[in-house]
Amino acid sequence: MNAHEIDYQIYGEEMQFVEIELDPYETVIAEAGGFMMMDDGIELATIFGDGSHKEENAGIWDKVFSAGKRLLTGESLFMTAFTHAGTGKKRVSFASPYPGRIIPLDLTELEGKIICQKDAFLCAAKGVSVGIEFSRRLGRGFFGGEGFIMQKLEGDGLVFLHAGGTIVEKELAIGETLRVDTGCLVGFTRDVDYDIEMIKGVRNMLFGGEGLFYARLQGPGKVWIQSLPFSRLADRVVSASRHYGGKKKGEGSVLGGLGDLLDGDNW
Repeated sequence: MNAHEIDYQIYGEEMQFVEIELDPYETVIAEAGGFMMMDDGIELATIFGDGSHKEENAGIWDKVFSAGKRLLTGESLFMTAFTHAGTGKKRVSFASPYPGRIIPLDLTELEGKIICQKDAFLCAAKGVSVGIEFSRRLGRGFFGGEGFIMQKLEGDGLVFLHAGGTIVEKELAIGETLRVDTGCLVGFTRDVDYDIEMIKGVRNMLFGGEGLFYARLQGPGKVWIQSLPFSRLADRVVSASRHYGGKKKGEGSVLGGLGDLLDGDNW
């Protein structure tokens, strides 16, 4: 194996975190903002790119180009590496950014590559390459929600994704098709054919309330789907805050909404 072999334990239900156990000189890489806690003896280092073995052996301009592509996904040029520099076993933990589930995936069991949302990656064993996947299809680019760019994770180590709500894994047979809300798609394996289709029927388009497009995925391969995309959660929070003006006095009272109506601020 090229990637480091790490052990892990996932804790929690709605707000999970993953604890990575490192042997001496093992390393885990992560995007900025996911770190939660670590044992004494683990060294933290900011690295250019993703720290994969492929990048370590590349020239300076290859590294600059590789890191620069990460800017297209909205990520930083740099990642953080956590290395066990002592003896025995040490642990470092990474937390979910919002309510959902952490998905551990072994790339050796997934033909060495998965494609996922650009914000789904949480952390991985050192040696895994974190890159970008361009779409050559205009439909996916303009209407797919994720644009032309998604993340691709390649290698032979463990990676950890995070997604909102409940996560469902679907195994698609050859030619089997699944239609998914574009925001609910988390990721898929390399052989899955992914495209965007328009909802049929003028009435459905105008009054269906489900958007104009959905993702069409055709097997063979695995697909991961989330029940609560962060964009949907954020929209509900913003909508509620506008509706109640940041406060809801009637909640929990006998009068309920009538109390809000009679409140002087509403006159």
